[in-house]
Amino acid sequence: MSTTPEEHGPPGDAETRQFIEDFAIMMTDAGMQRMASRVFTALLATQKGSLTAGELADVLQISPAAVSGAVRYLTHVGLVTRAREPGERRDHYLISDDQWYEGFGRKDSIYQQLSEVLGRGVDAVGHDTPAGKRIAETRAFFEFIGKEIPVLIDRWRQEKHE
Repeated sequence: MSTTPEEHGPPGDAETRQFIEDFAIMMTDAGMQRMASRVFTALLATQKGSLTAGELADVLQISPAAVSGAVRYLTHVGLVTRAREPGERRDHYLISDDQWYEGFGRKDSIYQQLSEVLGRGVDAVGHDTPAGKRIAETRAFFEFIGKEIPVLIDRWRQEKHE
């Protein structure tokens, strides 16, 4: 049984499709892979809350291989979940209401790793050198971000439930 994007995915109207492309460009400019940005945005805009790989390919007019690579990346970084509906053989991909910001908020181990590597960089080039000072400033920034993101996520949770 074939379904249309209007039934399960983002509406097929031009305004929604333009939103998907516009937001995906912004996500790509912010550093996310292009196809992953498009898939993420299509899932964000779907009324049903989930899409199969075939539906994503239809909605975005991309190949199944492009969908596969994008969802593999998105599941790896924790922005998309793969699930199966009872009795179906096809995977459905979804973004829960809080998954996207929780995914962004779970980067504290990355900031710790960056800090450690940058600390070794300062040691390597010398603390009192121009390069050492730049690297130390970068390290301080990532340490700050690593401390602040969990605080912001907690504040968002509180704001969301008020």
